[in-house]
Amino acid sequence: MEIGVYSFGDVQRDPATGKLGSTAQATRNLLEAIQLADQVGLDYFGIGEHHTYEMPASAATVVLGAAASMTKNIKLGSAVTVLSTDDPVRVYQQFATLDALSNGRAEITAGRGSSTESFPLFGHSLNDYDELFAEKLDLLLEVNEKESITWSGKFRPALNDALIVPRPDAGSLPIWLATGGNPHSSVRAALLGLPVAYAIIGGQAARFAPLADLYRRAAEQAAIPGAPVKISIASPGFIGDDAAKAKDLWWTHWHAAMSSLGAIRGFAAPQRPHFDQDANGGGALFVGSAIEIAERVVNLHRSVGHMRQFFQMDLGQLPQKDFLRSIELLGTQVKPLVDAELGIAKPQ
Repeated sequence: MEIGVYSFGDVQRDPATGKLGSTAQATRNLLEAIQLADQVGLDYFGIGEHHTYEMPASAATVVLGAAASMTKNIKLGSAVTVLSTDDPVRVYQQFATLDALSNGRAEITAGRGSSTESFPLFGHSLNDYDELFAEKLDLLLEVNEKESITWSGKFRPALNDALIVPRPDAGSLPIWLATGGNPHSSVRAALLGLPVAYAIIGGQAARFAPLADLYRRAAEQAAIPGAPVKISIASPGFIGDDAAKAKDLWWTHWHAAMSSLGAIRGFAAPQRPHFDQDANGGGALFVGSAIEIAERVVNLHRSVGHMRQFFQMDLGQLPQKDFLRSIELLGTQVKPLVDAELGIAKPQ
C-alpha cells in the first residue's frame, strides 16, 4: 500500500493580523513539505491545480521539478492536472521533463477539475466541459504512446507528424484518470486502460466500493494487454499525536475552508456534528491518531482494494508546523502500521 500527501498550496494566515499571507511563501512551504515526505519514507506527493489566492498551486511541474533535485525516492505527480483547460502537448512535455529530472518518478493525474476558475482564465467555456476533457485526454494518451503523431480535433490546431520531446526513459508516463465518483468515469478509465484515482471528500468512504468493482469489471471486459488496473484514493486527513486534539485542531481549519468554499458555491458550511461523523469510523475525513488512521486505511483497503491513499492535510490555513508534523507521523507511524497489517515487507 502506497501512502502519500497532496496539496493545493495552502496560504498561511498571519497570527497577529489574521490576514492571509504570501502566495510565494505558500509555494516555498510546499517544497519543504515534499522534502520531508521523502525523508520520512512516504511514497507519493501530488500537487493539485488551483488558481485562487488561498490555494495558488497553479504550476505543479515547476515545484515538483525543484523537489526532484532535493528528493530521492518519492513519486511526484499532479493531483490533479485540469486537462480541459490546458494543452496536452505542453502537459506531456512538462511532466516528461520532470520525469527526466527525477529519474522516472513523475506521474500525471488528469481530471476535469471540481474548481472551474481555470476556464475563464484560459479562455474556455464551461459549456464545453465534457467535450474538452474527452478530446484533450485522447490527445494526451496518443502523445504518451507515440513520439511523432498526426492528430486533429475541435479545440486545438491539428498536428501533422509532429515530434513530441522529451521522452521518458521508460517510454511512457504513468497517467491516471481522476474522478469524484462518476460511474461513467470509472468505465472510461477501464476502457482506456488507465488506473483510476477517486477523490473521496465527504460521506462514507466505503460507498466507493461499488465504483471500484465497476471499474474492475469494465477493465476485465476491455481486456487491454498490459493495462494497469489500479485504484488510488485521495481524501482529506490529518494526523496528530493525540486523536481528540487532532480532531479539535483540524476541525477549525476544515470549517474555515468549507465556509470560504460555501460562500463561492452557495452552500452552508457543515457544522461540528457533520464533521465528527465524517472524521470517525468509516467517514471520508481521515483525522486522528496514527493508530486510528492506520486502522481506517486498512479497513477501507479491505472494502475498496486500493493500492494508494494520499491525504490533503494543509487545509484552511493550517499552520505549516502542524502540516509538517502530520506528514512526519504519516510516514514514521501510519505507513509502517499499514504495511505490517497488510503483510507488506519493508524494503531492504
